[in-house]
Amino acid sequence: MKTIEHFERALGRKALWSTHRRKEGDRFVENYVPRLRIYPHALRQQNAFYSPPKKALLFGYFSSTANDGRNTPGTTVFGCLSHDIIAHETTHALLDGVHPRFNDPVNEDVLAFHEAFADIVALFQHFSYPGVLRDQIARTRGDLARQSVLGQLAQQFALASGRGDALRSYLGEMKNGEWTPMRPEPTKLGSTAEPHARGAILVAAVFGAFSKVYRSRTSDLFRIATEGTGVLRDGDIHPDLVNRLAEEAQRAADRALQMCIRAIDYCPPVGITFGAYLRAVVTADYDINPIDRQNWRLAFIESFREWGISPRGARSMAEDSLLWPREQDVIKEQVRIEQAPVGYEEKQASYKPGAFGGDVEMARQRSHRALTKLFRESAPASSDENYAHKTRRGKPEPYPSARSGDVLTPARLSMPRFDIWLDAEKQAAMFHGWLMDEDLAWLSLALGLVVDVAGLPLTISSRNGRARIEVHSVRTALKQGALGWPEPHMVVVLTQSRDGYFDKEIQNERDSTPKSEKDSACDFKYRAGCTLLIDPQEMQIRRVIRTPATVADESEFDRMRSYLLEGLAPLNAFAPASKRFRPDAEPFAFLHSHGGA
Repeated sequence: MKTIEHFERALGRKALWSTHRRKEGDRFVENYVPRLRIYPHALRQQNAFYSPPKKALLFGYFSSTANDGRNTPGTTVFGCLSHDIIAHETTHALLDGVHPRFNDPVNEDVLAFHEAFADIVALFQHFSYPGVLRDQIARTRGDLARQSVLGQLAQQFALASGRGDALRSYLGEMKNGEWTPMRPEPTKLGSTAEPHARGAILVAAVFGAFSKVYRSRTSDLFRIATEGTGVLRDGDIHPDLVNRLAEEAQRAADRALQMCIRAIDYCPPVGITFGAYLRAVVTADYDINPIDRQNWRLAFIESFREWGISPRGARSMAEDSLLWPREQDVIKEQVRIEQAPVGYEEKQASYKPGAFGGDVEMARQRSHRALTKLFRESAPASSDENYAHKTRRGKPEPYPSARSGDVLTPARLSMPRFDIWLDAEKQAAMFHGWLMDEDLAWLSLALGLVVDVAGLPLTISSRNGRARIEVHSVRTALKQGALGWPEPHMVVVLTQSRDGYFDKEIQNERDSTPKSEKDSACDFKYRAGCTLLIDPQEMQIRRVIRTPATVADESEFDRMRSYLLEGLAPLNAFAPASKRFRPDAEPFAFLHSHGGA
């Protein structure tokens, strides 16, 4: 419940679990998941994991094998009693509720990010327990770089299973009997592929940013305590200093945790990377605190750079360069592409020239009028075929299609969770109908979406003959504004998919034939799209978070195929390459059986 509370406070809305989704005939059916199931004694093994298909947490138990003076051999150790394991697995479930596509390992960072993010939440929640925090501050004399439980996860689990003092430690490690603090290694990311080890780099970068701010916030306290020398006297530090240091550490940890969780609304819908997450953290914090008096964003940027993490194709690590673009920015970019010479960018070949007419201000006014129509006038009818039919406990609910006179309105946070979940489908249907309006094709281009097929190998909607767009979710959030007042926001997630085949000859054959939504199954799905943060009061798109390329981009499509065939660790080592990727598999059960809970 503490983990859920942190998520709801950071995101500004009630947490919802991901739905049970199954296909019945030509349509999908979604079942509401009212609660997360927990099986405390599910496995007799050293493992615990979140199951996306079951929407459940499964905890293991095992007999201790260590005989080191701190454990009694044969003692049963229960994973369901570990604070860190509970927080870790619950975070997996909460992140799956926001971004279900983050379970699809389309690059080397996706599964690593899931593991790292779960560790980040569990790690910073250590600082929310005053007694433990004061004890560790006193033991380390206020130096968080020294060995302590604050930077370690699942101590008892690791000790009982003979894995050392902690399952994972982000402060340092024992070398030749001596504690060695962790130092940034900018080249480590390029040589690390295993999800837990790769995710540990992201956690270290985040914890490094937190440590920078903590040292800055407590430097005055150490100057006072040491009379300006910076060297504490021998012995225990004064209890008053312990309390003040603990207070600063708790505040800094809470701010860091809120920044990390808030950023998931600023992530692209698929194919998350560490660099994109850095941009999300910086942008989300900038929108709330434009003036960064404590240099939090600078600390994140410096720490990520020290660990060799940067956004793909970044030309600068300056704060302004890392912010996700605004609506006017993507419109200007699209105008520049349209006015460029023919062949300027091959990936833009599918775009219709002249859609903006070269007038950026006119395009912005058109966008404002379009959003005004969506929020204050009437929304066009939507296509029922693009949405799943909602059910609750097996009972179908009335399908929430958009009707004339309906308008897109933010959901009230006081509504029951089921009503919020059901209302989101109605909002998605209206947004889809609005987006597929032929007059708004120009805006879709700027958002990184492809609507006109024009011979491209994309799935065609049987209703209007245009490329299919999935409005994955429309979420209402109450976020703090730049002046500190609460402001409603709409977080809209849009994706498009393309059928992929491991055999390139089969791929070419299928690409040359028209696609429909009823085509047979493929080997994998290549997805692209964007996340939009919309201000319903000002009727404008605040941020546009796009994937690196559109669904029609051939180079990104080939990159994903190569990763699935060559870079993805097999779920079964004896399976052929074409069978390694299974969307319905238990990814976290496999990961945790190899890298720990």
